[in-house]
Amino acid sequence: LMHDLPITRQIHNSRYKGERSPCDPSRVLHIRRVPIEVSEAEVVSLGVPFGKVTNLLLLKGKNQAFIEMASEEAAITMVNYYTTATPHVRNQPVYIQYSNHRELKTDNLPNQGRAQAALQAVNAMHSGNMTLSGTATASDGGMMPGQSPVLRLIVENLYYPVSLEVLHQIFSKFGTVLKIITFTKNNQFQALLQYADPMNAHHAKVALDGQNIYNGCCTLRVEFSKLTSLNVKYNNDKSRDFTRLDLPSGDGQPTLDPTMQSAFGAPGIISSPYPGAAGFAPAIGFHQAGLSMQTMPGALGHLTIPSSAMTGRMTIHGMAPTAIHSVLLVSNLNPESISPHGLFILFGVYGDVHRVKILFNKKENALIQMADATQAQLAMSHLNGQRLHGKVIRVTISKHQTVQLPREGQEDQGLTKDFSGSPLHRFKKPGSKNFQNIFPPSATLHLSNIPPSTTDDFLKDLFASSGYTVKAFKFFQKDRKMALIQLGSVEEAIQALIDLHNHDLGENHHLRVSFSKSTI
Repeated sequence: LMHDLPITRQIHNSRYKGERSPCDPSRVLHIRRVPIEVSEAEVVSLGVPFGKVTNLLLLKGKNQAFIEMASEEAAITMVNYYTTATPHVRNQPVYIQYSNHRELKTDNLPNQGRAQAALQAVNAMHSGNMTLSGTATASDGGMMPGQSPVLRLIVENLYYPVSLEVLHQIFSKFGTVLKIITFTKNNQFQALLQYADPMNAHHAKVALDGQNIYNGCCTLRVEFSKLTSLNVKYNNDKSRDFTRLDLPSGDGQPTLDPTMQSAFGAPGIISSPYPGAAGFAPAIGFHQAGLSMQTMPGALGHLTIPSSAMTGRMTIHGMAPTAIHSVLLVSNLNPESISPHGLFILFGVYGDVHRVKILFNKKENALIQMADATQAQLAMSHLNGQRLHGKVIRVTISKHQTVQLPREGQEDQGLTKDFSGSPLHRFKKPGSKNFQNIFPPSATLHLSNIPPSTTDDFLKDLFASSGYTVKAFKFFQKDRKMALIQLGSVEEAIQALIDLHNHDLGENHHLRVSFSKSTI
């Protein structure tokens, strides 16, 4: 047990300084907030996309783990990557930083057998037998593994905007995506996407070429690029390097340099009716005919794709069954202040809420059924951990597939409500501009649908008389139907959105409230 001392001592100390002083890079990484029920293989799988994992120590009682990578470069790439995309294990975010240890000495620790077995299994799987059960044949262009890690994507039938985030979400299922560049060429939305490993690119190509992103449209054409790596200069909604946080945002559209220009071949078959619709927020649900995939970061990079994936709906082995659900479990609510309507308005910012059920015997918990699993995922990622009525709420995917309505005569006290026919859904219209305006909760609210005669004082008084602190207000210069209002805190803004969205301003105008990405 002597070897264990420095590690447990370090864990003790890391409580005080881990957040503030990141250690120098080391190939040993310290992982915090690991769920108690996690398996060794799940922890190893966080490291596998970046290189060989050479050791592992799981300290379940402390909700922590250490993993050792074969090289420091792999560890640095991994830390950089997970700084931009927080990894989740069992739907819980985990936090990764460099350890003060240069290597993990675990030879004589008890219970290391399972860790070693998991390491061997995952590494073997990664290095040798990534199998596709509908194995690639010459028909997919004769390109076999060992090709470039860079894919070139064209999206045909672009009826809805496809954003860089949506591409990242879909392609991350097949491995670690390091860089993406999107652009419009020949009136088509195209992208270049670089994986950590050419094998991942091969799997993604076989599985995704010809699939629709959304129901009946936005067809992906996927081929290998002639480039073997991408050079991303700016991190913005058109291009991103997930391993480098320090890049400037530039002024939007990255220019393709001439060497890149030559890497693109002939134009695609169908040119898109909507050129340049890149760079919108992750949007419409992946419906039946589309890709039914949710953001499940931490899923293993070597998922096996069943041959059924080639037809219609993609089911991916190795993904938790909860991933296809659209029902959320919200817990730690304030039972005094909560109502189905309030939850409907708040969660409605991120998708169309069909049903809300506050649990009869545990009123601090509620089930919320969204229109589809992507919207559920979006609501979870934005609202989990926010404060509502003075309590930090938890949002996770529920094991229930639907929210049951009470039977006739069953006592419910109005705790279950069906909102499927509500006129207040924000995302009913395909391609609605609301899809582009999905932002995390913020203290600044965006107000719209304001009648011409309304003054700034009237709106400031409306918020102040409802008990909110108004710090700043301004109408949009070009369009007085819209304004920004900054309140005292994010929690106040969440509360105000619930209270005042759809407030009747007279003249047949109902106020529309959403979170803003701007500040005043």
